[in-house]
Amino acid sequence: MLKERVITASILAIGFLAALFLLSWMYFSAFMGAVLIVAVWEWAGLSALSSNLARGGYACLAVAVAVASGWYCAWGEDVEKLRLVFIASCTWWALALLWIQSFPSSSVIWGSIPVRLLMGVCVLVPAWLGFAYLRREPSGAWLVLFVVLIVAAADIGAYFSGRAFGKRKLAPKVSPGKSWEGVVGGAIFATIFAFSFNAIFDVGGWQSLLIVAIPTALVSVVGDLLESMVKRHRGVKDSGRILPGHGGILDRVDGLVAAIPVFTLAFMSCNWQI
Repeated sequence: MLKERVITASILAIGFLAALFLLSWMYFSAFMGAVLIVAVWEWAGLSALSSNLARGGYACLAVAVAVASGWYCAWGEDVEKLRLVFIASCTWWALALLWIQSFPSSSVIWGSIPVRLLMGVCVLVPAWLGFAYLRREPSGAWLVLFVVLIVAAADIGAYFSGRAFGKRKLAPKVSPGKSWEGVVGGAIFATIFAFSFNAIFDVGGWQSLLIVAIPTALVSVVGDLLESMVKRHRGVKDSGRILPGHGGILDRVDGLVAAIPVFTLAFMSCNWQI
């Protein structure tokens, strides 16, 4: 299993980096769109859509919403409209946190198939818009890499600090292995990474860096917990089987799809560049 995980992770990393740095922002957006369509397909399964026809129809609907959202904000050129989309997305993640905290009783609200399908659109469409907007910026490839590495650093820091110091459970009914100590450790590790990155690239002042890095690291935990909550409600371990040793695409991007809209909104507010 470990060998499978390492090989799969290496292939994913190489493929992602190649697409990120070799493709234009338009082709990279299409690449990420294809990845998120797979995630949409998996979310349809978590929402209890069993037939391929129903899941394909849901994927088409999600694509239509994504295209409509891109058209609404003029494909990133209308910054104010795009900002509204990300504010709405951040509001959605705040609501998701409340549902996570009150699980399993909150499933009365979101447990129906239509609501879970709506949740999938709220999770995945703003993430795709965030990827597209960031990649379109000057040095956009480095911006995308920065947020991906912040989420990775938060995940790594949470894992090791949770194993070493974890005593207070974060959400035992959703993910028994996560602890508050892990969350704090992940945020600290992500902050250390961000400052190290800033020492090399000089992206901005430390205040704006904290405004970007810490919320990004913290909300990535919410994304992880949300998928865990939906999987627990559905009674499955993984969102899919497409990635040997890892499960599904959603299992790998659950923290990132939550972090991207928050990072993008903070980036737009702080007005710094790499």
